[in-house]
Amino acid sequence: MHGSNFNDMENGIRHVAVIMDGNGRWATSRGLERIEGHYRGVEAVRHAINAALKAGIEYLTIYAFSKENWGRRKDEVNGLMELFCKTISLEVPSLIEKGVRVRFLCDRVGLSEDVVGSLDYCESKTGHCERMTLLVALNYGARDEIVSAVKAIAAKAAGGEVSPSDIDEKMLESCLYTAAIPDPDLIIRTSGEQRLSNFLLWQAAYSEFYFTPVLWPDFTEESFREALCEFGRRKRRFGKTE
Repeated sequence: MHGSNFNDMENGIRHVAVIMDGNGRWATSRGLERIEGHYRGVEAVRHAINAALKAGIEYLTIYAFSKENWGRRKDEVNGLMELFCKTISLEVPSLIEKGVRVRFLCDRVGLSEDVVGSLDYCESKTGHCERMTLLVALNYGARDEIVSAVKAIAAKAAGGEVSPSDIDEKMLESCLYTAAIPDPDLIIRTSGEQRLSNFLLWQAAYSEFYFTPVLWPDFTEESFREALCEFGRRKRRFGKTE
């Protein structure tokens, strides 16, 4: 599909989400420290951004660090946090030039002041960009996101702002990190694993899934295009008949 016009074959795709998996395995298979795989994975993020821009995708979400990832070795977690701060500061000029606005789907509680400062800096500097929105799920867990939304609605109900009969899907969605953002049309997961891993559980209700054995550091623009090609062959019915 080299040279194809992917805007002609998107089939209405607006939002692609990616579970970036396989950085550690990529590194260990080469006799490297796991953190080296994460550094190499940054280049794959650039590939995904470029491919999404060329395809006219409006929203690209990447799963950078889950709530469960805190259970990894301390040196790897510390290295990841250092990588986030360094990468954000280095990538902001390029993201602005490309017209990419960055938003973090993030629980900031538990993150260091340096990390929070980097997130705020990136969001403020790119806030005016309109070509594409890059959503970065960091310190994120879908169940935690849903519980937080339920707590927010419960607080409103306790305060008499809403009655239980007013609560519906639209209200809950308005309290999620992704409020006002369309659900992902396509979710890509690399490295051969086939599960959601607590990622966008509410939003993925009718997403299409694309699993590839490619490890994330080896994921290229062509890999992204292949996923879009597969999506273009799918027939989405949303529970209805054709």
